[in-house]
Amino acid sequence: MTPSHFDREPLTGEPIARQVVPGAQIYLQPIAAPSILGLFGFAGATFMVAANMAGWYGTANSMYSLIPFAVMFGGIAQFLAGMWAFKARDGIATAMHGMWGSFWIAYGALGWLMLTGRIPNPGLVFPELGYWFIVLAAITWMGMLAAFAANISLVWVLGTLAAGSTVEAIARLAGSDACQIAAGYLFIISAILAWYTASALMFEEAFGHPILKSGRQRTISVGPEPGVIRGQ
Repeated sequence: MTPSHFDREPLTGEPIARQVVPGAQIYLQPIAAPSILGLFGFAGATFMVAANMAGWYGTANSMYSLIPFAVMFGGIAQFLAGMWAFKARDGIATAMHGMWGSFWIAYGALGWLMLTGRIPNPGLVFPELGYWFIVLAAITWMGMLAAFAANISLVWVLGTLAAGSTVEAIARLAGSDACQIAAGYLFIISAILAWYTASALMFEEAFGHPILKSGRQRTISVGPEPGVIRGQ
């Protein structure tokens, strides 16, 4: 039976039954910040590939041995972080991890096609890939601007990543070895900054308060549900 309480009829004094409508119930499901996984995945894959691009180790063929790890670490793990960011209501993480995770998966597929001889390896001059880096740079620059409202460390991560993508686009379009090396160094810096930012987020969640400074902005509520905050 629906819960009710009784009021009195003003003239007769007879009881009047009134239905009591139960209040809305909210069930919160907090989750860890998806960017902890996303940034660590991005940092690991980007550092390994960029160090090769910068000439720190190996040859161009060394990329093929990196592909499986880059796809899993920087691709699938980071892409999943981007999808979990939907639930966390983190638009920046959704866009950046989703986009770059997808790129790493596609990058691995492209490398596999070259490795198996299904398509030729064009070498440094690769206009098609260059135009893809133009797209990546354009979106990442916008992500950097949005990050000013969230986390200053993330601004630096995305800024150096966008700059690296811009220079890599030039390298692929013009066939410039100098630009390729410069892009590698920018990606390395972005990877190190991503490692630091992910560590700061992880420590803050583990200890319950900031340990490493990251310039994280004050957490604010989003949406009509009380208690639901960005990053949950």
